[in-house]
Amino acid sequence: PRSFSAAELVRAAPAPLQPYLRLMRLHQPAGTWLLYLPCTWSIGLAAAPGCLPDWRMLSLFGVGAVLMRGAGCTINDMWDRDYDRQVARTASRPLAAGDISTFQSLVFLGGQLSLALCVLLCLNYYSIILGAASLSLVITYPLMKRITYWPQLVLGLTFNWGALLGWSAIRGSCEWSVCLPLYFAGVMWTLVYDTIYAHQDKRDDIMIGVKSTALQFKEDTKQWLSGFSLAMLLSLCMAGVNCNQTFPYYSAVAAVGAHLAHQIYTLDIDKPEDCWKKFASNRTVGILLFTGIVLGNL
Repeated sequence: PRSFSAAELVRAAPAPLQPYLRLMRLHQPAGTWLLYLPCTWSIGLAAAPGCLPDWRMLSLFGVGAVLMRGAGCTINDMWDRDYDRQVARTASRPLAAGDISTFQSLVFLGGQLSLALCVLLCLNYYSIILGAASLSLVITYPLMKRITYWPQLVLGLTFNWGALLGWSAIRGSCEWSVCLPLYFAGVMWTLVYDTIYAHQDKRDDIMIGVKSTALQFKEDTKQWLSGFSLAMLLSLCMAGVNCNQTFPYYSAVAAVGAHLAHQIYTLDIDKPEDCWKKFASNRTVGILLFTGIVLGNL
């Protein structure tokens, strides 16, 4: 029987469309979830006490997450097509494999950004300016692996912008006592899951000269991940205190902590398949926290 997975839907699409859908990683939705979930946290926390999150905003940000993650992947592959050809896991990406040209990718990128702008223009003026400010991070992140061993930190600053934007979309501006701890927690979370992700490619990265936190931390990875997880949990508690969250929220934070502890304890950094499994499981972390925010608000 045919499944209804994202990968299956991409395979079922018309052949000329498939390289573009793979370019925007529509067949690998884990990254889209990781971009979207900090938005949901912020939208949920900004809801009035006793109320559910704004479903219109959740939907808008969902569409925006698909488009902006797709745009980010397109930019990444345009910068990295020569590197991708040298890495077994990425050699089949459409640009690296020659399935589409750089010019076609540029046109496709323009289309994605135009649609994302339409989503952004549905928000208030404060949020439009705040959202536009993230574009520089989206464009420059792929270059960071050439410059620093901390590209995962820049990814965290990029991927968690929704923790600021979601709140401002609901309230009209940021409440920094809540938004900054939430944003910082998201950045720490990204350092956890993307360091795990980077361990998949560390052998190839050494050969081609690409940097990552996986190469920086080496055998000390689990200690660093534990520190990032603790910083994330403390920041989530701070955000909860500053917006008067209740017991279900802190229960969810505890569940997130347990999930991260198990993830780190059982991680085998030398097995790419285990790194991918642990990376993808972080969707559960985000959903747990969102559920706690909703129940805490109610």
